[in-house]
Amino acid sequence: MSGQLGFYFDASACNGCKACLVMCKDKYDNPIGVNFRKVIHYSGGYWEAHPTQKGIMVPHVYAYSISVSCNHCAEPACLDACPTGAIAKKANGLVVIDKEICVGCRLCESCPYDAPQFNEELGVMTMCDGCEDEIARGGRQACVAACPQRAIQFGDLAGFREQYGTVAGIEPLPDPAITAPSLVVTPHRNSPLSGQGTGEVKYER
Repeated sequence: MSGQLGFYFDASACNGCKACLVMCKDKYDNPIGVNFRKVIHYSGGYWEAHPTQKGIMVPHVYAYSISVSCNHCAEPACLDACPTGAIAKKANGLVVIDKEICVGCRLCESCPYDAPQFNEELGVMTMCDGCEDEIARGGRQACVAACPQRAIQFGDLAGFREQYGTVAGIEPLPDPAITAPSLVVTPHRNSPLSGQGTGEVKYER
């Protein structure tokens, strides 16, 4: 789709402060347990033989953070799962939920990014809409504006791919082949690609 909007995330810059999560939650006044954006802390390590000193083992440990929300995928699992047609992909590529049509069946929770969130107070599913109000007035998305490290950008996906490459999946994110997310990632120096990691998620919220 031409003009597809998406996110760019620089894992090498993110420090896991969660300012993006807090600003997004505040903007949408989401209740406890409903987060359109989440921050994941991933870490691991291994030992290897010292290159010159026999009998010495050297530890290699690492940790990094990932900020992730709805990735407005080219092949959204949530849209395919919705039985009422409440989820649609717009001309600009954003995947949105019509709360007037949603019946709260929660089948869209099949999303591998856990993007659709059930709001018990409203009785419907909700998720990141790319801050459509900000797009309309030329403003910045809440998460983008909040990030002190400037690790998150939002805009033309083709432009991000031209500038930053095509990597869209690092551990512990799912394989991008599943839904073709509108996402470009600059990996942390220790980031294995999705499905190739030996670390584990230490914290997710």
